[in-house]
Amino acid sequence: MINTVIFDMDGLLVDSEPLWGIAMREVFATVGVMLSPELTHKTTGLRTREVVSYWHSYFKWEGKSTEQVTNEIIDSVTAKIIAEGKAMEGLQYILEFFKAKDFKMGLASSSPLRLIEAVLAHLHIREYFQAVYSAEFEDYGKPHPAVYLACARALNSDPLDCIAFEDSVTGMTAAKAARMTTVVVPEPHNRHDPRYALANMQLDSLLDFNDQRLALLMQH
Repeated sequence: MINTVIFDMDGLLVDSEPLWGIAMREVFATVGVMLSPELTHKTTGLRTREVVSYWHSYFKWEGKSTEQVTNEIIDSVTAKIIAEGKAMEGLQYILEFFKAKDFKMGLASSSPLRLIEAVLAHLHIREYFQAVYSAEFEDYGKPHPAVYLACARALNSDPLDCIAFEDSVTGMTAAKAARMTTVVVPEPHNRHDPRYALANMQLDSLLDFNDQRLALLMQH
């Protein structure tokens, strides 16, 4: 019986993907690496250190360690989100929707925990979640299901009783691998990616979710 909902964060609850892109391009520029927006999209959904090591193996810069670059990106994006991060359309609606139904609620993000906590405080939504998990503490990040499984365990929920909300293909793959019913809300420019067919449901906005759609998912 579906009784649990687990949300991704970046690009789903908070409009942070553009800020991640800016922070990455700014910090990578300090080591002489010029990343176009197209290149930054290649690593959406990965953990920051995986993104940094991916580009380090490609560009092989010197002068700053991958750890230093990773920390500078996280510091930068945290500051940007606190300064100008906006809730995604329907954020309050979707949290209230599941709270009213007494669902157990969790968060499973690729972002480091300090960034997650900063976002939750910034958006004043920390109290909605009974479990908050970061993939930084798992052996593998998304698309591996580890962070989703850890969050479900913390909520004392069977993965088969969970709905996962995601925006990226990487995150959707992780949630499906955890055997969760998966709803995707892709960014507008990604909506026609055929890979989203793997999800149980695709929406244009969190506002599009309602009782009828929940009933549809319950039948799966």
